[in-house]
Amino acid sequence: MYGIITPHRFTGTIQIPASKSHTIRRLLMAALGTGVSTIEYPLDSLDSRSCLGTCRALGAVIEETPERTGSSAGLRWRVQGLGLGAAGGTFKTQATPIDVGNSGTTLFLALALAALGSAPITFTGDEQLRRRSGEPLLQALTALGIRVSSSPQGCAPITVQGPWKGGRVCLSCPTSQYLSALLLASPLAPTGTCTEIAVPLLNEKPYIAMTLSYLDAQGVPYEAAADYGWFRIPGGATYTPMNGPVSGDFSSAAFPACAGALTQGTVRLLGLDPADTQGDKAFFSMLQTFGATVRWEKSAGTEVAVVSREGPLRAADFDLNATPDLLPVMAVMAAYAEGETLLDNVAHARIKETDRIAVMAQELGKLGVWTEERTEGLRIRGLARLRGGTVDGHGDHRVVMALAVAALGAEEPVKIQGVEAADVTYPGFLALLEGSPGS
Repeated sequence: MYGIITPHRFTGTIQIPASKSHTIRRLLMAALGTGVSTIEYPLDSLDSRSCLGTCRALGAVIEETPERTGSSAGLRWRVQGLGLGAAGGTFKTQATPIDVGNSGTTLFLALALAALGSAPITFTGDEQLRRRSGEPLLQALTALGIRVSSSPQGCAPITVQGPWKGGRVCLSCPTSQYLSALLLASPLAPTGTCTEIAVPLLNEKPYIAMTLSYLDAQGVPYEAAADYGWFRIPGGATYTPMNGPVSGDFSSAAFPACAGALTQGTVRLLGLDPADTQGDKAFFSMLQTFGATVRWEKSAGTEVAVVSREGPLRAADFDLNATPDLLPVMAVMAAYAEGETLLDNVAHARIKETDRIAVMAQELGKLGVWTEERTEGLRIRGLARLRGGTVDGHGDHRVVMALAVAALGAEEPVKIQGVEAADVTYPGFLALLEGSPGS
């Protein structure tokens, strides 16, 4: 499927979808916990549906209250947990592999949790996901006593089988998902076990802060180095019900915020919590560095982020190590900023759904933008206007959305191949930009 974006000023009030990272963590913890959890206003997207299906396959009973408005405003998931850990619950026996679709977060977090069981459980996914290696995580699980088998280079299909024996492991984390997986699973290991994790490399630290905030809310005991370079987690815990609403996704909010800043249209973004642990809220500070204006105001008792711009966009250098998911949208901002922008220290953007450094260089080049691809990032020379043409989203939701936003300021319409990939995290994004779909 393709979409055509005609250049125009983007403005309006937008309800931001719920956070994918929060939605998946809450869902998995509720599914493995005790009692009944009610998750309100979760992200209803392909990735979260993959996690929902995974939890059901493991044996959790999940009831849905349907949407009433098409924006997840009426959506609730009622989750009857399995009672893993000290509560003595078990997983449902698996006759076939669990398909997690395109969701890498679901894959890595769920397979570590599944390693708590005594029966083998296999995970697989779509073609793109089956190219994503989990080798460091699989090596760590093996060291903890888990039986592990996988395709070459630690790719799915992956089978894990407990019991979890605990011990000391060294886990290098080019993606934070590996560490979050062990942090969520370790507390549910048998009473008397202890998991100690040395972390010589850790990218995306804000996601670890998010995971730890959930352990803190659950009262789970653990020890951690201030720099997250070491953890010690005793087993024997259980997770209690996870209730309440899911806050908006700063990663998704970056795209309409960028659209407003590029086209000098004022946008009001609803559903975001400025105190949230999400690392990608740093995008608002980056927008200000580029020359846009961001302010928070109260409306009906809730926070609203307002983005606008009057002056020119200015190039700058940015370290994206903690926020690699911002690389595609930051590349678009840089494409319209006066001068040369360096997006650096983000080599792990190459191991996402696509090699986002190479893909953004390639696709922006089709729109007339000069880029210099580096091992750990991109240098981009901005233009006043991009040219129109045809680009490819490479099946990557963030690349698709970034290119769609880039098209808003182009000289001519831009045709984007594979726009359906945006539904992974932002259903309805093409319609939000007034794009025309085609097949």
